[in-house]
Amino acid sequence: MRYLTIALAKGRLSELSVEIFEKIGLDCSEMKEKSRKLIFTDEKNKLKFILVKASDVPTYVEYGAADIGIVGKDTLLEEGKNLYEVLDLKFGACTMCVCGFAGGKIPSGFIRVASKYTNIARDYFTSKGQTIEIIKLNGSVELAPLIGLSEVIVDIVESGKTLKENGLDVLEEICKLSARLVVNRVSMKMEKARIMDIVDKVAEKVK
Repeated sequence: MRYLTIALAKGRLSELSVEIFEKIGLDCSEMKEKSRKLIFTDEKNKLKFILVKASDVPTYVEYGAADIGIVGKDTLLEEGKNLYEVLDLKFGACTMCVCGFAGGKIPSGFIRVASKYTNIARDYFTSKGQTIEIIKLNGSVELAPLIGLSEVIVDIVESGKTLKENGLDVLEEICKLSARLVVNRVSMKMEKARIMDIVDKVAEKVK
């Protein structure tokens, strides 16, 4: 029996994923030890866990380097990979929003939009028939409207505290986000029984 490989996003998502996996009887003890290792093994269940950057999880799964992955819906929408999204894990909940100055609204006509999520932003405004220029930023996007770099931003909002502290607010919600369990298309055919056993057990824990 070959090992199934599960790709996990480094950080909080992997910690929450480990909690669920332990609840369904998988051995994640090796992952809880402090180390710089990126590959961990559950010998009993013939599983390997790999820790990767969140934005790389869909790539590992699409190309079959991982059979299963856990990653945020924001990353799936942004990366647009060819894989199966099989389960909403309910944790890591937040919202993708268009944000701008508090009390304002999205200007009509041509606008500049700053975001880390350029594909999501482009798709959203295109669906509204609005012409935009996308400005790619990797951090502190709240700064963009404040210094005139853009009229609005597209970003993930959890509490909204950072927005308010900078005089910004949610102007429109794009979509709700949370962690999702994804599966490689070929793996689903070749190892369907084993994969669905894991999926079904996880589903029971996230109801």
